Order: sequence, then C-alpha cells, then structure tokens
Amino acid sequence: MHEMSLMESVIDIVCETARKNGASRVKSVRLDVGVLSHVDPEALLFCYEAVRHGTIADGAELEINRIAGEGWCLDCGKTVPLQERFGACPECGRHRVQMTAGDELKIRDMEVI
Repeated sequence: MHEMSLMESVIDIVCETARKNGASRVKSVRLDVGVLSHVDPEALLFCYEAVRHGTIADGAELEINRIAGEGWCLDCGKTVPLQERFGACPECGRHRVQMTAGDELKIRDMEVI
C-alpha cells in the first residue's frame, strides 16, 4: 500500500512547515487528490489515522478534495474531461491528449495554532 508512505511524507511536510512557522499544533489539513492519481482516498484516511499519532498533527482533521481528470487535446485544441489516463479525446476520438489535471496529490492548505 503506497498510501502509507505518501501519508508519512504528507505528515512530515505538514509538521515541518508548521514548526518553521512557529505553530505548536496542526488543527486541519486539506489535500487535493486527483481521480487519475492511483491513490485511494479511503486508504489515505486509514493511513492518516496511523501516522499522525505522536506528532503535532495528532487530532487534526483531514479533508480530501477529489480533483477531476482533465486534458488538452492537441488535435482539436479543446480542454476535455478525462476518465482514464491516456484516454481518447471525447470530442475527436484521438489519443493525443495532454493531461492537465487529475493526477495530483498536494497539500492544499492547513490550519495551525
């Protein structure tokens, strides 16, 4: 389960950033997770419960925002929704679509005290 190592990295970044900014506790964390990122939000939540204990993020709420897949078709020049990686353009049917959203995993923001 790669979600465990991903969440360990998220907690490390959150705690380090909070400490660098003089915070003593993290109250909440918001993540953006793309639907095409191959990351399971339920597994992230499970791992979050395990890795936050004993850190300044212990007790912090986690919110996961799902980001839809989107791409730019090089053939028809349109921004189109993507349902799968390397999928065909729903407008022209060709496979020259540059993914522009939906594969991210990033910390959107966090609340600290």
